[in-house]
Amino acid sequence: MQKRIIEELKESIEVKNKAIESLVPKIEEASKILISAIKSGNKILICGNGGSAADSQHFSAELISRFKKERPSIPAIALTTDTSILTAIGNDYSFDKVFSRQIEGLGQKGDILIGISTSGNSKDVIEAFNTAKNKGIKTIAFLGGTGGKIKGTTDIEITVPTDNTPRVQECHITIIHIICNLIEQEIFA
Repeated sequence: MQKRIIEELKESIEVKNKAIESLVPKIEEASKILISAIKSGNKILICGNGGSAADSQHFSAELISRFKKERPSIPAIALTTDTSILTAIGNDYSFDKVFSRQIEGLGQKGDILIGISTSGNSKDVIEAFNTAKNKGIKTIAFLGGTGGKIKGTTDIEITVPTDNTPRVQECHITIIHIICNLIEQEIFA
């Protein structure tokens, strides 16, 4: 059992080392766009499914509450949390529209949409990106593997270099924490 644990930890480290090689400029670019939007009084909208839904809620909570510093709240909305909205849209339109309808109602030019999809093939996240682009909202994708169908459709793509979903999710959380830290340092130094 210990051998398996060591293998899992080494695999996680290996993916993060590959992320260092390929993702640092993208993380920096995403952080700069988010910092600019926050300084301009805009909000961050975040969506994803399953574990990525939980990650979107985690990201939003770190921005609204605090990450490391005592500071004013940053406007962020996890589009995954209101079951009445999700079930109404899913019932009246389709599950593919659960995020795009929220972007229609809540998103404004200057806001940022972050979509998290480990496969890059989540139809509801793709619909949200399309709606956001039509409204002049910048888009950031957190992806894994090849980037799936989302690849090439957003302003910034942070694609973790593995198809192993747990490793992608681990890396996404690390990147979320890095971005939260950079936001706090740059805005509330």
